[in-house]
Amino acid sequence: MKVIKPSEVDGRIKAPASKSATIRAVAAALLGDGVSGIKNPSFCDDAMTALLIARTLGATFIRGKDRILMNGNKAFGHTRMPSEFIDCNESGLCMRMFPPIAALAGERCVVGGKGSLMTRPVAMVESIADFGVACTTVHGCPPVTIDGRLHGGTAHIDGSISSQFLSGLLLALPLCDENSCLYVRNPASKPYIEMTIRMAEHFGIAIHRDEDMKLFSIPGGQRYRPALVEIEGDWSGASFPLVAAAIAGSVSVQGLDMTSCQADRAILSALDAAGAACNISEGMITVEKRDLRPFQFDVTDCPDLVPPLVALAAHCRGKSIIHGTARLRYKESDRSAALASQFRSMGIAVDVETDRIEVKGSRPCAATVDPLGDHRIAMACAVAALGASGPVVIGSPGCVAKSYGAFFKDLESIRSSHE
Repeated sequence: MKVIKPSEVDGRIKAPASKSATIRAVAAALLGDGVSGIKNPSFCDDAMTALLIARTLGATFIRGKDRILMNGNKAFGHTRMPSEFIDCNESGLCMRMFPPIAALAGERCVVGGKGSLMTRPVAMVESIADFGVACTTVHGCPPVTIDGRLHGGTAHIDGSISSQFLSGLLLALPLCDENSCLYVRNPASKPYIEMTIRMAEHFGIAIHRDEDMKLFSIPGGQRYRPALVEIEGDWSGASFPLVAAAIAGSVSVQGLDMTSCQADRAILSALDAAGAACNISEGMITVEKRDLRPFQFDVTDCPDLVPPLVALAAHCRGKSIIHGTARLRYKESDRSAALASQFRSMGIAVDVETDRIEVKGSRPCAATVDPLGDHRIAMACAVAALGASGPVVIGSPGCVAKSYGAFFKDLESIRSSHE
């Protein structure tokens, strides 16, 4: 249990390292011929899962205090994997991204995990069959069994639920002998696709795409060269202290790149729409509390912003509408329903429609909430509690380790009044 009592916030913190960028860097370093360095990586649970998967696929690594040195599997596809089971723990990104990469080895393997991951949809991975790999799921859910070697080719991919499988193909197909062409219907989370392309380019890989990200051309016969990559700050994690500032005081966050392709950089636009004061200086973003007004915002490309936006909307006097939320039902929980139930327990009216969430703001009340093992719901409830009328008790707070293990430590460091 974690008890969050109402308080103001004031201080400065460093943004956590990007989980999404770290996992992509691990995958690229795995495929490299030599030693690559990953500076300022995330060591959250999902990032550590990716490291262990890389080891399963034949890479070796040394973990330092603020970096990872990885010796890629230069014989990838020509040596046996140490294990035929790839454990994705509870990482949806790993579950969808690594099957195409593992298929480069040409062996039968099972990609599994635990907890809520085992009920999340992975049917899109079955289209790996278009590249010569036999693939089965359990009624569209994990575990995923693959058998056969990945070959280049042409395929039509449904990108409406997730871009993560597409990211796996984009990373793996350049190592095939043949050229490849991908036609993508309804591409979701385009900024994350761009992140994958940029990471591959950093390791010497060329991927061509059209402006709408519906057509990708991938030359075959390429090789990943060793590289040194520095992981940028995570806009997804930083959105929570930034919203905390809008609700309860002033917070400065260091280490965020204003030119980042991370989708959740859009949190600044949402804060501005709600009336918070945002000041951007070199290497620093400061948000200060102002009278908050209801807002409307589209999260089609940034669904991970919904939890902090619900916390923000809870403190805006009036009805806020968050559009583009349909994919939330496929997260660690049915995130729309879970957010609604937990914020209702704090006295906030939340209505969930097929593709939007409506929040009628007022002051949250004291409550005990259960984040249902969802890291982002735990953080959203904690942030909302700063402006509540009484203490909010958060069950199973350790779930934040999935993406932002230092969240509660950082939150305590910026609270103006300590118990």
